[in-house]
Amino acid sequence: MTTESRPEPPADLLFTGGVVYRGPGRDRVSGSVAGAAPEALEVAVRDGIIVAIDADLSAWRGPDTEVVDLAGGMLHAGFVDAHIHPIQGGLERLSSDLSEGASLDDYARIITDYARTNPPRGCDAARAWITGGGWAMSAFAGGTPSAAALDAIEAIRPVFLYNRDHHGAWANSAALALAGITAETPDPADGRIERLADGSPQGTLHEGAAALVAAVAPTPSPDDEYAALLEAQRYAHSLGITGWHDAIVGDYFGASDTALVYRRALAEGRVTVDVVGALWWDRARGTEQVAELVAKREAHARDLGPASRFRLSAVKIMADGVVENGTASMLEPYLGEFGEGEHPRGIAFVGGQALTDAVIALDAAGFSAHIHVIGDRATRDALDAFEAASIANDWPSRPTTDARRHHLAHLQFVHPDDVARFAALGVTANMQALWACYEPQMRELTVPVVGPERTATQYPFASILRTVGATDVRPRLCAGSDWPVSTPDPWQAIHVAVNRTLPVDDPEHDPEPLLAHEALTLAEALDAYTAGSAFINGRGPGDAHVTGLIEVGAVADLAATDRDPFAGPAPSIHATRTVGTWVAGRRVHG
Repeated sequence: MTTESRPEPPADLLFTGGVVYRGPGRDRVSGSVAGAAPEALEVAVRDGIIVAIDADLSAWRGPDTEVVDLAGGMLHAGFVDAHIHPIQGGLERLSSDLSEGASLDDYARIITDYARTNPPRGCDAARAWITGGGWAMSAFAGGTPSAAALDAIEAIRPVFLYNRDHHGAWANSAALALAGITAETPDPADGRIERLADGSPQGTLHEGAAALVAAVAPTPSPDDEYAALLEAQRYAHSLGITGWHDAIVGDYFGASDTALVYRRALAEGRVTVDVVGALWWDRARGTEQVAELVAKREAHARDLGPASRFRLSAVKIMADGVVENGTASMLEPYLGEFGEGEHPRGIAFVGGQALTDAVIALDAAGFSAHIHVIGDRATRDALDAFEAASIANDWPSRPTTDARRHHLAHLQFVHPDDVARFAALGVTANMQALWACYEPQMRELTVPVVGPERTATQYPFASILRTVGATDVRPRLCAGSDWPVSTPDPWQAIHVAVNRTLPVDDPEHDPEPLLAHEALTLAEALDAYTAGSAFINGRGPGDAHVTGLIEVGAVADLAATDRDPFAGPAPSIHATRTVGTWVAGRRVHG
């Protein structure tokens, strides 16, 4: 190639020496892409945009071009986590973080170490508390740790620790006393106080009952939340994540409005991830709150501009709870004590006509609805709501690039009759794939209360993806972690999506796949975590700024791995490691 034929200006960044996974094509974003595979290509980036992809891009090299040798690894579009709680995850990493433990002994060590290195200071009552989270229900009989066990670790200072799914909390006697929780305290409408035989609080607080202690526990300061956001961003970049969908922004159980944390980081030039924030839907209210949500969205858009890296374009509705504590909304009654209790089919936090009214109103106001559904009744209620919104708001007349990107998160139980409705309505399934496996200890908590026959509809991601529908331009799947509920490492989730089991060296590995016919190909899972999630965030094909794909004209949000995961056996996918991450062509990790 002669000097005269060299592109001017040359590339700022050139990737070579490995393979490139480009992602799904525009004409098959939502369909099965089992044949897709990485290719031996080079990628050139200029001004933060991908400008060339070919087998040999040596002509794009200039004296100032940074050349990245992939060393046999793979370049792919940066991950976008479609369901994450980054500030909460960052706070837990900076507090008493139990997520690395798996037993009471582990938790005792972590809490004791934290208490020793973070002693109370003077008369500061907030410093007396020990807060954090990340404990696993599977570490305790019945999934319910006791105040007595926590008192044995720390009896003087109040201790309040959320579990990994944040649908329950563990409190010691000092914390329960400060909250005034006694045998006479009634259960809140949206939760339950676990009790001893005499009716006194046992130490585990389910769902809304945790708010009773949260109301008296210290809340993180703005500086705490700011530090947590920056730590979450650093950690996410180390895992190849370049964007996320923050699943709760706003007043949640008394928490501060985290939109203000993002605003501070933006003002100081510290935000490198691309973020959609989902405003919190107050389940104690109705559609009268839509006007307030619109006002908040418009105020941020006016102040930050349409090209901001932080947008409030979605609203999160928590339709139900979780199976383990009997609060997931089910079509059939629970077995055992849950089925004999006050809510034999669980609790619809927002369901029926209330959910339909909410979705119709939010859709009409231009919001994307991001709905938490675990039980099959909650899933059906949500799909019914979308169907009603499609009729009321004339979805068929909308362009395929309409900015509203509705999605249902989790989907542990989906009735077979409802699987095809995702494709028919153009609603995306937001999968937390790491959960789609047997974990022997968690199975001990769930099977006795729902029965083994309900496993026939657990996490049916392959069925949803491969159902023929009328909305082929919209992704059927996106993916996220729900961190700090589970690890934000996408390769761990992709491993389970493909294998439907945890890695062999995981202590909770079960050799039996959970519904092996629902396994995705590696390409399908990777596409969900990149192109699918980018679409949910308004960065898909046809949008003003395209990410999630490696194609000319796309934003250079990219990640590099230490190997080609397509070249190895499927049981080794979890060993893949991110070695470099770039946002708009700027290195942010590695």
